[in-house]
Amino acid sequence: MDEENAVELLQRFRRDRRILLDFVLAGSLIKKVIMPPGAVTLDDVDLDQVSVDYVLNCAKKGGMLELSEAIRDYHDHTGLPQMNNSGSAGEYFLVTNPESYGSPPKRAAPPVPDYTPPPVLAPPPVITPSIPDLDLSPVASNISQSESFNSTQVRELTVDDIEDFEDDDLDETDSLRISRRIRNDAADLALGLPSFKTGIIEDDLRETAYEILLACAGAAGGLIVPSKEKKKDKRSKLMRKLGRSRSENVVSQSQRAPGMVGLLEAMRVQMEISEAMDIRTRQGLLNALAGKVGKRMDALLVPLELLCCISRSEFSDKKAYIRWQKRQLNILEEGLLNHTAVGFGESGRKASELRILLAKIEESESLPPSTGELQRTECLRSLREITAPLAERPARGDLTGEVCHWADGYHLNVRLYEKLLVSVFDMLDEGKLTEEVEEILELLKSTWRVLGITETIHYTCYAWVLFRQHVVTNQQGILQHAIEQLKKIPLKEQRGPQERLHLKSLHSRVEGKQGYQDLSFLQSFLSPIQKWADKQLGDYHLNFAEVPVMMENIVTVAMITRRLLLEEPEAATMQSTSATDRDQIESYISSSIKNAFTRILQSLEKSDTKHEHHLALLAEETKKLLKKDTTLFMPILSQRHPQATAVSSSLLHRLYGNKLKPFLGVAEHLTEDVVSVFPAADDLEQYMMELILSSCGEETAEIYSRKIVPYQIESISGTLVMRWVNSQLARILGWVERAIQQERWDPISPQQRHGSSIVEVFRIVEETVDQFFELKVPMRSSELSSLFRGVDNAFQVYANHVIDKLATKEDLIPPVPILTRYKKEAGIKAFVKKELFDPRLPDERRSTEINVRTTPTLCVQLNTLYYAINELNKLEDGIWERWTRKKPRQKLIKKSLDEKSKSFMQKDTFDGSRKDINAAIDRICEFTGTKIIFWDLREPFINNLYKSSVSLSRFEAVIEPLDTELCQLCDIIVEPLRDRIVTSLLQATLDGLLRVLLDGGPSRVFSLGDGKLLEEDVEVLKEFFISGGDGLPRGVVENQVSRVRLVVKLHSYETRELIDDLKSSSGLELQGGRSKLGADSKTLLRILCHRGDSEASQFVKKQYKIPKSSA
Repeated sequence: MDEENAVELLQRFRRDRRILLDFVLAGSLIKKVIMPPGAVTLDDVDLDQVSVDYVLNCAKKGGMLELSEAIRDYHDHTGLPQMNNSGSAGEYFLVTNPESYGSPPKRAAPPVPDYTPPPVLAPPPVITPSIPDLDLSPVASNISQSESFNSTQVRELTVDDIEDFEDDDLDETDSLRISRRIRNDAADLALGLPSFKTGIIEDDLRETAYEILLACAGAAGGLIVPSKEKKKDKRSKLMRKLGRSRSENVVSQSQRAPGMVGLLEAMRVQMEISEAMDIRTRQGLLNALAGKVGKRMDALLVPLELLCCISRSEFSDKKAYIRWQKRQLNILEEGLLNHTAVGFGESGRKASELRILLAKIEESESLPPSTGELQRTECLRSLREITAPLAERPARGDLTGEVCHWADGYHLNVRLYEKLLVSVFDMLDEGKLTEEVEEILELLKSTWRVLGITETIHYTCYAWVLFRQHVVTNQQGILQHAIEQLKKIPLKEQRGPQERLHLKSLHSRVEGKQGYQDLSFLQSFLSPIQKWADKQLGDYHLNFAEVPVMMENIVTVAMITRRLLLEEPEAATMQSTSATDRDQIESYISSSIKNAFTRILQSLEKSDTKHEHHLALLAEETKKLLKKDTTLFMPILSQRHPQATAVSSSLLHRLYGNKLKPFLGVAEHLTEDVVSVFPAADDLEQYMMELILSSCGEETAEIYSRKIVPYQIESISGTLVMRWVNSQLARILGWVERAIQQERWDPISPQQRHGSSIVEVFRIVEETVDQFFELKVPMRSSELSSLFRGVDNAFQVYANHVIDKLATKEDLIPPVPILTRYKKEAGIKAFVKKELFDPRLPDERRSTEINVRTTPTLCVQLNTLYYAINELNKLEDGIWERWTRKKPRQKLIKKSLDEKSKSFMQKDTFDGSRKDINAAIDRICEFTGTKIIFWDLREPFINNLYKSSVSLSRFEAVIEPLDTELCQLCDIIVEPLRDRIVTSLLQATLDGLLRVLLDGGPSRVFSLGDGKLLEEDVEVLKEFFISGGDGLPRGVVENQVSRVRLVVKLHSYETRELIDDLKSSSGLELQGGRSKLGADSKTLLRILCHRGDSEASQFVKKQYKIPKSSA
């Protein structure tokens, strides 16, 4: 496209340059012009080789002009850079590209000789460096910037001096006002039409189209030849046109002459036709119609008639005439020979003759004037005889009426009509339609008969012209107009039978990449539009990233053209179209997604990815792409494909999955790369699944989900996490073992009365939990369950280690003495004899074998276990809270949670360790109470309480040591465990009291009167533990003491009552009941054995064969 612009600019610069030189040389600005050798008139001089600067200098000085010197000066300065003579001597504009020549020279440049610049207008920088000769460009450019010739800097060249300037030639300069913006590339929209064999260019088509328009306007009587009279205004028309502003141009357009005259003048300006050419063409057409009565002007063979009616003398430049004649001859050859609707058949000889005549007419210009004119006249006469029957042969039937078919082949016709349609665009703003667009389109209808245009052809051509202009200017308004025209193109069933036959006959054979192809009319015009739209939509992420609104219109264009082209019989072989619009939308999505994904890959390959794995970055970029796709483009595509978002997400899922799969295959451990890639990939997959579900219904989403191959990141990641968890749990167990071994059970501080081992265990557990949740990889509930079980097991191990070497309750309580009956003085004797024969009691014998812990140690252990319970609750709550935040989103295609997940939520917590710790606390509390009563207070309590008689050894003797032990407990034990440990001590105290009352041995003898004393002792015991409200709750103490009260109360009953009750209870116990005194037989028996009277002794001897106390 840049090359085309360069060639177009070069042609315009040369044309403007010739106009200016012709004006200066033909006027009175030069006193005398001396021709170069061999030239007679200016027509013999090639003005392209004359230096404009040299001519202007001569005009300024008012001297003679030697054209040979001007030509030499041109050639001498052709290879030099363009100088800016009005600025610093060091300023110039390079013709070449300096970047291709490396660094600048290091030595100083030679001195610049003094030079006085001629007083001409300063040229601006050269815009197109590839054009070697831009002598005229700077002058014209400065003029267009309101630098008029009557500037104070150049007094020699005034408006008065150029008063004779011909308006006819000045109209050639209209092209300088055409917008020369940098256009977009529209090469992909080239029509599917064969090229012209004669080398006709765009300007030739444009000028011929205008001539046809004049002929058709003349048929309606609207052709008037304007006057060539010069305007008397001092300021020439050239100056007004070159110096006017854009707003002035708009005003001048709105103030044009009314009717056909003004409309044709607007068309002339729009099509860049000079007034001189316009006048020549109008006059030639009027002269051609003279004498032809009843002949319509649009039925004339326009190129032939113009050749006959316009002579060389009407051109001021011989070369311009030769170019004009060559164009007419080429048009005749293309219309009558190369592009015809009807073959010649027997007229083949005429075709050869026609080509010979055309060549002779062109050859006549190289002959001497007299000979050449004679040959030209004879050839034109013969040409008329041959072309008349060819042009008047029937071709289109009654479709267009009786017209002159000098260009039956639709290839040439539609190209000419396209040039007419281009005139609807504003010259100064190519992105807008001109104000006269409706009138112009109405005027163009007059050419339909000549060019064989139907409504379908018009709408199709106009849509292509508008769409091409949109591509060039990128204006949305033009695109909307193009869509309107496309919608007006009737479908096959909407066309009349005659038009269907006519369109069916319009074919062209075009050479493409796959050889020659036969294209119908609609394919020639709409296929380029569809291919361009498909190409843009095939990478909509790139082409519509900045203007997504335009995409909707382009999709509309693609769908309309696709629908129209599918009706063509060759559509199946010529196009790779999909079966439905939805399939086509899917192809756009597939192509654009792949292109965008490829660009992301290429970008990541070039970027620095040392700090993060490239697959993690790819996942992030892919998610950004998907978000952009969903936000900007899917609302547009979803109008024609409701599941477009699902298609896009599924494709990106597969594309990323292909890159991810090799990485998943080698992931065996939780490396930095795994921790970086897995979360990003899982997050991307979850986001894709969310999009699919949100854009489709559940059933449709499930269909797409089944097509998707999951990454299975959770499964792979879960396996790796499980390995990590297992290794960490083994590490925790090692720490637990070591912490227990090093534990000395000393309080950390007065405030922290627990052991240091539990703190160490929690530290390592919390570190593990922190590391677990810092793993950003996806996890399932099974991994959390494994962590719970491992930590739970660690605390169970810890609790079991605490009580592992703790002595049992039975090891502390001495064996129950053999049950004997009362014998007077037997108690004392038996006691004395035992002392003599076995100085140690049974529990004392095993004292060296039992590991008895001190009360402070037991309290620290209790505090430590209680601390574990509290911290375990906090740990559990913290884990659940963090899991809730981290919890992987449930798969969107699942309707409910897995049953295993439900059971895990309910069961798999720290219940096992809580149970074991509480059991350990209970055991230590029980052991502590038992130890204090049966071990620490063994002597005053178990051995001496109520020894010999109740009155001599009351319970008050035990209160003081018991209070000492209780105070020691309360000083160390934590407040929440105080009641629990004191309750255990109360239970042990009651157990000890029952042991004394029921199994006190031969040394304990109770009488009927001891019952009251025992009741008093029980009250003392109760109040001791209640401690005026500072101890245990009264209700708790009452409940515990109640079981002792029954035994104490039995000591208040008569021996006979006890015996009778024992007798009756034996039968009741067999039936599951109790005696009337509320005691079982064993208790009653023991009461009787310890009752100090003969009746009780005789009864147990007779009934139970219990031996008497040993003496």
